[in-house]
Amino acid sequence: MADRLRVLFVTEDDPLYVIRLFEVFLREYPRLSIEICGITIDRPFHEPPWKTLSRMLRFYGLAGVARLSGRYLRARLSGRSIGRLASEQSIPLIPARSVNAPEYVDAVRQMAPDLIVSVAAPEIFRKEILGVPRLGCVNIHSGRLPVYRGMMPTFWQMMRGESEITVTVHEMAEVLDGGKVLGTVAVPVKPQDSLDRVITATKQEGARLLIQVLDQIRRGEAVGVPVDMSGASYFSFPKRQHVSEFRRRGHRLL
Repeated sequence: MADRLRVLFVTEDDPLYVIRLFEVFLREYPRLSIEICGITIDRPFHEPPWKTLSRMLRFYGLAGVARLSGRYLRARLSGRSIGRLASEQSIPLIPARSVNAPEYVDAVRQMAPDLIVSVAAPEIFRKEILGVPRLGCVNIHSGRLPVYRGMMPTFWQMMRGESEITVTVHEMAEVLDGGKVLGTVAVPVKPQDSLDRVITATKQEGARLLIQVLDQIRRGEAVGVPVDMSGASYFSFPKRQHVSEFRRRGHRLL
């Protein structure tokens, strides 16, 4: 039987959506075959707070930001966080100014994880950190690759009328969202749906997909399917006209 797979997670501080993945993963992952040696929780977007607020106002509008802010505040007041989930399971928190900073790369090298898993990590991994783990780095992405590379893939798939969201676990490479695909799962979209519900579902089903892929990697049975980058596209953060089209399709943000 293969040894336990030592995994380091890199994620962002999000008590609303990303935490849904960790709630399922930490409840269901096989502890006899996977060891979580640490979690790095980075700040979202890596930009000033006023810029993030401006981005959210353009996307959700004032009423939407107010609703999300209320949910965020309630989560904070209750102590609900990825860090707390890790603490409850005695998983070390590994601080980082940047995942590409030399001191972080050195710290990870000393930890010697077999694999790094990126879950909504807010930074692009550069060559140095990508080369540290024995088995490389993998990312979970809520979009079909290479068509839905980039930001907010769930939104873009819904806006373009897709009947399902493809959650993808893939190897990380220097080309963004260009590594080999290791597994996918489809999450259905209703004719009139909310981005809020669908994102939550993709995080929960993505956690179970990730458990399957990590077990395949541990047993040496993972098969990576190369991505044909000739059909690639890249999406950035949506603008107001994109939100209007999203709503014309009958969908809601919240």
